[in-house]
Amino acid sequence: MYVHVPAMRGKIGSRTYYSCLMPMSAIPNMFKFTNWIGISPEDREQRVLDERRVPEIKNYIVENEDDYLFAAITASYKSQPVFEPVQNGAGEGSLGILKIKLGDELIINDGQHRCAGITAALVENPSIGEHAISVLLFPYENLDRVQQMFSDLNKNVVKTSKSLDIMYDKRDKMSAATLALIDKVAVFKELTEKSDMSLRAKSPKLFTLAALYDANRELLKGREQADVVDNVTFLREYWDAVAQHMPDWKSVLTQHKTAIELRAEKICSHSTVLRALGGLGHELMKSEDWRDRLAALDEIDWSKKNTDWENVCIIANSVVSNRQARAATKAYIKAKLKMELTESEARSIEKKAA
Repeated sequence: MYVHVPAMRGKIGSRTYYSCLMPMSAIPNMFKFTNWIGISPEDREQRVLDERRVPEIKNYIVENEDDYLFAAITASYKSQPVFEPVQNGAGEGSLGILKIKLGDELIINDGQHRCAGITAALVENPSIGEHAISVLLFPYENLDRVQQMFSDLNKNVVKTSKSLDIMYDKRDKMSAATLALIDKVAVFKELTEKSDMSLRAKSPKLFTLAALYDANRELLKGREQADVVDNVTFLREYWDAVAQHMPDWKSVLTQHKTAIELRAEKICSHSTVLRALGGLGHELMKSEDWRDRLAALDEIDWSKKNTDWENVCIIANSVVSNRQARAATKAYIKAKLKMELTESEARSIEKKAA
């Protein structure tokens, strides 16, 4: 018995391959899922499946049933399929029907997490089984060839920057709020890098979109699903107030100092500080006097030469952005603003003082 799918036949290099449309419902039965744990890396045809990614992909499909998108899956067949070209004078016999033998499992070369996510989504919503996904099929030759295919398909893939992902994601309310905020706060509008994940050495910017997004996630905890317009108002109110007490930001905005100079001398625009300000803002704005407390930011010495930052967010003369550094920076700024500290924050301040 065969499964019939519409397909195109083509050639890449010296190999003939097929590009076909396959119903989602066929994926659990047609594709081979192998647990590579326990098998030595040199004997694997694929990397080990990261189970954490499966529910993310499943939720993406289920939550965007009418608007999700996938790249083609690449797989290898062991039993030669039958290709019946459609004789319509177009494509020189490259268009037709591909007949794949039922029970001939296809070896996934690229897209195993997509396949696993689709399989999980089918359990929750069987109706997506009627949707079609593009599949590229190549002949299975041997283990070395399959491993080479995996390398060829993955080694030249460049992950898009987080900033670019945020800018182009129209579904994420946090992205929408952050982008709208940037246009409403002068220092962010003029000095935020929207495409690169990090600032280049000669960049005229102070912030990255990714860093501001992370800071806003801290600030908007508990409000993630609130109306975007309301969140933008909330964010603007806070960051406008913060900017009033960050003269270094203003000096770059008014071109009295270059961004390159400020980044070299001080940490006040670093992602670690930005995220710390977002986190403490979440707590601070619960107090009626939060604006008055922000005035203490004027008194903080943001210079990299200030020894207070050593082992807080500067290690071996470099500013770090790991979780521990962010927490310590937040605790330091909270203490300067005379905010109530948690036990762990108080311990970090005491440890630094000792």
